[in-house]
Amino acid sequence: MASEQPRRVLVVKLSALGDIVQAEGAMHDIRLHHPDAEITVMTTPPYRRLMERCPWVDCIFIDPRAGRWRLDCMLTLRRRLRREAFELVYDLQQVGRTDCYYRWFLRGTPWVGGARGCSVCCRRPADRCAADHFALCLAMAGVPVQHTLRCDVSWMAEDVGDILGRAGLTGPFAVLVPGGSAEHPEKRWPYYRQLAERMRQAGWQIATVPGPGEVELCRGIGGHVLLEDDGRVLDIFRLAGILRRAALVVGNDTGPTHIAVHLQRPGLALFSNHIPPTFSGIQHGRFDWIEQADLRDLAVVTVWQRLAPLLALSSSRQTKI
Repeated sequence: MASEQPRRVLVVKLSALGDIVQAEGAMHDIRLHHPDAEITVMTTPPYRRLMERCPWVDCIFIDPRAGRWRLDCMLTLRRRLRREAFELVYDLQQVGRTDCYYRWFLRGTPWVGGARGCSVCCRRPADRCAADHFALCLAMAGVPVQHTLRCDVSWMAEDVGDILGRAGLTGPFAVLVPGGSAEHPEKRWPYYRQLAERMRQAGWQIATVPGPGEVELCRGIGGHVLLEDDGRVLDIFRLAGILRRAALVVGNDTGPTHIAVHLQRPGLALFSNHIPPTFSGIQHGRFDWIEQADLRDLAVVTVWQRLAPLLALSSSRQTKI
């Protein structure tokens, strides 16, 4: 890598939400390493608003992610990228698409990523979580690793005092995350209602924050179903605000749970055998986790026993609302 500091740096992170959250610490370290550079993040339309709030980048470059067989779109993208005159690229996506971007569009530009022949080639093994891989790649590129393994997306969290006030949540509360991808029902633990009852008996206030299509699921659990005053589900920034204020979070392997992990909240995550838990980067937060091949076989008493030390610790801290 050249010793002269680049003035225009591109960070590639196209998707998805969990992976972008895991990349937050790496982007923080890149910002610290290039304090005077203009840093642009290349992402896709669903994540524009999120990246516009990220304090570690200056500009957003949207990749419409057209099919690579659309040569007209690829030529347009190449022209746009070359017009920006980036002097250094950090590829935090590292998939076949972005490898092609190096080979076809920016082959002469210093590139840190997984593309064969690039300046710093660091290919990600299938069993390595994103944050661990980013830490290795950045170290190979001479970037000091301070935050990569300790993401903190607190900048995502909006003020939610109005929501908590309407719900009457005036003391420590726990957030349960019973939902998840409709395409992967095996990732949903079916016994949150029973867990919520135990927690209420132990003196805990229970809240849920439903995603689209999950309002009735959350109402069936009991406790406070947190929505906007017009009944809409919360957007990602208001969701982060609720999670940040929670004393404890218990959830499935799904986006809100992983946001809570990278908000450095304490909690417990319940995983099926869909992916290894550590692949999600959960080990770099304050969460514990349970892995069960079939979540229907994970008993409430087992979750309660694992949760008990976290409940006691969170109660003793008396999170301030």
